[in-house]
Amino acid sequence: MKHSLWHRSLVFLVGIGLFVKTPTAPSAEPSPKARPSEKRAKGGPQVQKPKITDTSKANIYADNWFELYINGNLVAVDSISFIPHNVVSVEILPEYPMTIAVMAKDNADANTGLEYDNSQIGDGGFILKFSDGTVTNASWKAKSFFQGPIDGDLKNPKTRHEAIPVNWFAVDFDDSTWENATEHSEEAVGPKEPFYQHDFAGAKWIWTKDLALDNTVIFRTKVASPPNGAPLPPKWPRGHIDESNR
Repeated sequence: MKHSLWHRSLVFLVGIGLFVKTPTAPSAEPSPKARPSEKRAKGGPQVQKPKITDTSKANIYADNWFELYINGNLVAVDSISFIPHNVVSVEILPEYPMTIAVMAKDNADANTGLEYDNSQIGDGGFILKFSDGTVTNASWKAKSFFQGPIDGDLKNPKTRHEAIPVNWFAVDFDDSTWENATEHSEEAVGPKEPFYQHDFAGAKWIWTKDLALDNTVIFRTKVASPPNGAPLPPKWPRGHIDESNR
């Protein structure tokens, strides 16, 4: 009797075991070679990508403010609108031919052309140097879009404004009728201390002919190849930032 009861209990337990799934160890991750998605991601031709050592350093100083475009793309903006004067240094990835376009502004009241609470006439000035040998000089094009006070009249100051073209920074913008920039002496511009802490050797201070009364000036130039004689860089793969809300 005891043997029969024991036998039936054993059969019952074995039967339950048939319906219970025995836990198994998780399957090992497939090797990288077995991942088709990774194969697809790595497929195709090898792309040579630029490194930070492939960039050029740009030093820019403006009295009082600037924004810089290269080949139609915004590259640098002076983060300080008026004072203190500062040097902006950025790394750029050169691509030749390189069209450089700069809007520079001397601080001036829009209605009087005066600065410091309409107390005096200011003066402008712009200088730039890239480590590829690109520098500002009289070969650049320059055009003023805001003058004042007209004739330097402090008692009854008036200004003259010209509409700024919406595509002034574009590579295909026509600046053929613009005059060349005028080189000015360092003494005339009077740069502040940060200027002397950076490398601007070989670059010239530029503006229009009237350093005092022209307040908003656009500069443009085209650089065909590295002025320092370096070989042309590879055609690096470049992404494009959506600037539709510029």
